[in-house]
Order: sequence, then structure tokens, then C-alpha cells
Amino acid sequence: MSRPHPAALAAWLLLVVAAATALLVGLLGPGGQTGERLADAGAVATGTAYAWGLAARTGGRPVIFGGLAVVLGLAVVGVDDNTLRSGAAVVTAVLTAVLAVMVTVPAASLWVTVRETLVALLVSALGAMATLAWSPAVDLHRFEYTVLALALVASVVTVYRLGAGLHGLGSRGMVTVVAGSIMLVLTVGYAELLQRYGTHSLVEALDDSVRWSHHHLGAFPRPIIALLGVPALTWGTHMRARRRQGWWICAFGIGVSAPVAYCLVDPGRSVREVALATGYGWLIGLLLGFALIRIDLWLTSPSGRRGRRHAPEEESSQPRPEPGRTHALW
Repeated sequence: MSRPHPAALAAWLLLVVAAATALLVGLLGPGGQTGERLADAGAVATGTAYAWGLAARTGGRPVIFGGLAVVLGLAVVGVDDNTLRSGAAVVTAVLTAVLAVMVTVPAASLWVTVRETLVALLVSALGAMATLAWSPAVDLHRFEYTVLALALVASVVTVYRLGAGLHGLGSRGMVTVVAGSIMLVLTVGYAELLQRYGTHSLVEALDDSVRWSHHHLGAFPRPIIALLGVPALTWGTHMRARRRQGWWICAFGIGVSAPVAYCLVDPGRSVREVALATGYGWLIGLLLGFALIRIDLWLTSPSGRRGRRHAPEEESSQPRPEPGRTHALW
């Protein structure tokens, strides 16, 4: 593992702050040509910082990938083509989703798991502004599915290296990955599944609950965030404090980071509605994540009835502490 030079880390943080400032002023300011230029500059800076950070975190070559991000970003701005801007938005959203998961650290307590989910949300929120700043002209559903698919593939490939391959999963880990995959499909396609296979009364009841939530609460929680992304990140970071298999669970944390990364692209939703929907999903997801942690501890803790059988196996598979947040993972 390698630790970044303090000057390089300070420069990276300064770039992130500058990108966030340019995006806020460009997107929320008076607009016009100056606002557009600031938004473009913020998008390029964010993509550069995230490409650099992800490469450094995963043991790659940050200078090469960061420089490539700068060149491609400036080329997109210079050509100013809708297709290129849409492609840049996809790449930015995918980078955001994967980095938000990779930047987390193991959480030995419940309060630390809360902190790690907030870190992932913060990284995703900046990426969401950068994605919007590219002004992509896309089919919304196709854009969302593309980002989710690419982010999941990139996350799994990265975790495959961290988890030392599939043989490090174990039977419980394999069941978890399969369950996570099924939950991803269900949360992404739940609306289509309800329309095709749900009864009329069930669809009406769910529609009424959505309308009630919008009317009284201002938004309806995003199912993929509440039922998959936040629980996976909560449980996964907690498990990583004891077992390396927790990385395989964290891979499904893109269920929260990817939807946040592209949440502002939908013109039919206000920033307030997006923020409320994400916040409600985060709260529900934390409760589910805490329940999963309690069940996992009951099954594996030496003090538990089931855990006494598996205690030697769990203790022997304990990994060494992970590198810090600003260190390379391998």
C-alpha cells in the first residue's frame, strides 16, 4: 500500500473544493455564458479529481488517469456536442458511484457506519452536480440503467481484486451476493413488475401510498436506496471491520451512490424532492442495515448460539486492518 504525498493530497482537496465552488456558482448563479463556463469548468475539475482519486485508491496511476480526464473533459467542452456531453455525463456518474463506495473505510460501530454512508452521499452529491453540469440530452431511463450497469460492473471488478477472487467469498458470502443481485433487479424494475404481475388492488394501494407520501412528506423514498444501497453499505462497512467478505456486500453500495449521482438529471424532479427522497431512503436503509448487522452478529459472534460453531472459522479469516481513507487499498 502507498500513502499519498501531503502536497498531492492537499492539491487534490483544493481541486475538489474549487470544483464544488464552480459548480455551485455555475448551476445556482445568475446563469448566462459565465455560468455555463463555470459549470463546465466544475464538471471537468470534478471528473479529473474523481479519476485521480479512484486511481490512487485502487492502486492505479493517478497522474495518467487524471491527465486523461482533463484532456477528454476539455475536448468535450471545446467540441460542445450533445452526444459527447451525454457520454461525459455517464462517465462522471460512473466514476462518482464507484469512488463513493471505494472511499469508505471499515466501521466497527454503528455510529461509524452512519458516518461512512454520509461520506458516500457527500461524494455522490458533488458528482451529481458535475453530471448535471454536462447538460446531457438523453433518454432518462436508458441513462439510469447504463450508469447502474457500468457502475456495478466496475465495482464488482474492483472488489474482485480486493476480495482475492471468488474463493474468498464462502457460502454465506455467495448467498449474500446472489441475494443482492436479485434485490438490485427487483428495485430497478419494480414498477414494470407491478404493472405486469401486480393485481389491480395492489397497484392502486401502492399508488395511493406514493401520492400520500408526496402530499404529506414532499417525496417518496427511492426503493433502490432504501432497500439495497444504504443497507449494503451499512452492513458491508461493518463486516469489513471483521471479514474481507464485507467488500462483496459494499459492491452493492452503488445502489445509493449511482442514483444520487444521476438524480439531478431528471427535469421532472426538483432539488427539494430529490433531497427528501434521498434522505427518507437513507433513514430507512440505515434501519434495515442495522437489522442486518444484528442478525450477522448473532450468527457469527462467539457469544451467540449459532456463532459458537463458526467462531474458529471466522477468527482465522480475519483480515489485517485496511489502509486509511487516503491510502491505496493495495
